[in-house]
Amino acid sequence: MMMLRELIRFSTQHRTLYCYMILSVWIFLLIAGMYKYIGQNSTSLSYTLNFLNGRNQLNNLDASASSLLELQNLAKYKARCTPLTYIARVDDGGILEGWKLQGVLLVLRHGDRGPMSHVRPIPHLNCGITGDNLVNKYRSFLYNSTSVSGSNHMYWNKVGPFHGFPLLPLSEKECLLGQLTYKGIAQLLHVGEILHHIYAHPLGLWLKQSQLGRNPPNSTPYSQLLNSDEVVVYTTRVRRTFQSALAFLYTFLPTDKWLALNIKESHSIAFCFSDCACPQADGLRKLLMKLQKQQLLKQSTITNIMQWIGSNLLQYTPNGITDSNEVVDAILTIMCHNAPWPCRDLNITDNSAASTKANDYELNEIINIDQDDLGIASNALDVETSRNQDTTTASTTGCIESSQVAALMSFVTWQSIQEALHLNYKRIGLLRAYGMIRHIVSYMLRMISGDRTKFVLYAGHDWTLQYLTAAFGIRTENTFIAYAARLTIEVYRSETHTDYYFRVVYNGHDVTQQIDFCEGGKSLRVTRDSRGNKADLCPIENIIRFLHEDYFAPLNATNFKDACI
Repeated sequence: MMMLRELIRFSTQHRTLYCYMILSVWIFLLIAGMYKYIGQNSTSLSYTLNFLNGRNQLNNLDASASSLLELQNLAKYKARCTPLTYIARVDDGGILEGWKLQGVLLVLRHGDRGPMSHVRPIPHLNCGITGDNLVNKYRSFLYNSTSVSGSNHMYWNKVGPFHGFPLLPLSEKECLLGQLTYKGIAQLLHVGEILHHIYAHPLGLWLKQSQLGRNPPNSTPYSQLLNSDEVVVYTTRVRRTFQSALAFLYTFLPTDKWLALNIKESHSIAFCFSDCACPQADGLRKLLMKLQKQQLLKQSTITNIMQWIGSNLLQYTPNGITDSNEVVDAILTIMCHNAPWPCRDLNITDNSAASTKANDYELNEIINIDQDDLGIASNALDVETSRNQDTTTASTTGCIESSQVAALMSFVTWQSIQEALHLNYKRIGLLRAYGMIRHIVSYMLRMISGDRTKFVLYAGHDWTLQYLTAAFGIRTENTFIAYAARLTIEVYRSETHTDYYFRVVYNGHDVTQQIDFCEGGKSLRVTRDSRGNKADLCPIENIIRFLHEDYFAPLNATNFKDACI
């Protein structure tokens, strides 16, 4: 009993000693585990100790973080390339109970193309596409139905403005100047396939003459339908829009109807027809371009980066490199086809070498423009500057850095956002799109009056969609229009009240509520499918009233002629 009391007294007196012993064992195990972890991950001991002391090599971490953010930033710009995985159905079409689809009007931008300026040879640049079943099927169809005996060339052999136009790009892998690529062909084939599943059968585009009780002698099953303007196609007299239209229609229509197509020409990228000449629109455009030039001149860092990238990419620049959009267009040629950023040997002076990089003071100017969009690129450029600030030799190898690309793309995107918000952008859209909107409304009236027209296609350019979306007030965030972008106008008839409505879908998303004369209570909300998704239908009388009464109000005019003076 005495011994037990002594043990208790001893343990109480030396409790602190026991704590120290336990703590020492714990620290020993911690250090042993750390050494084991370090050995497994091939990490230096000095790095680990520095980390424990708070010196965690912030520069390296900042560089890694900036590189990751930089790649994420560039990925959003790649959406303009429209990868095939981006082409999908969202809000298009649907089963609207109590409503019948009367017709569809589609405005379509051409697919992926080569650059609009001469670009230096870029290693590993491949603008083709492999393993796409639709492309292979389309090429085989064209060869069997259009090629001349003994020739591998496939041309449009019908009489008209497109006679002799090649039906496919002349090169499978090259990005020819301003020409559609095979990737562009693939994009339109996939868009056509998706819209075929949505619209072709509801519109009755797959019905043969025999199913309608009319099959005149000496006619193909579909030719009489097409001759009566069941399917109407307009395109500018440019190879890339013509080829894009035919690729889209191949998967959208039966092959017999495709063979019976008649293609009509638009002399303007705005599809303005008889309402084209407009000096006021030209003047407003010049003002916007002047504003953008002034914005660029204020950013010496961006100017230097633009000139540096341009000197690496553009081949003929006798007047210097002054157009950032021209450089961005060349950048997209590389970005859209996953080619590495090129390098070239340059003989440059110390001053020009310094001008290819950005200093901290100039980067602050970029950050002040738009912290959210440009900050990532600026951080990446800080790392790049510190890594290259001693590079001042008279002869060096110049390479385009992704951080430089991110900075330029961010600035041009910021400019594009500002342009889309500018009042003159809306005014230009109203002036340029007036003729096209008149044309669209005339076909909408045909569709609801029992005319045979079921589908109208306008195969155009990015400007085509810029003008139209601006005139309608559709929010596109910025002015960039992706390859194979589409704006669809669906015309419906009520099965109970014989009223006629329409909805507008831009790149798969219902934007009807964004249009001024359709927003709020001006539209009718209906159930679009069995899942309970909704659709907004705008009365056709709204767009007619807008065209005839309210169209020129923002321009302080009452007609097109007065607005354009």
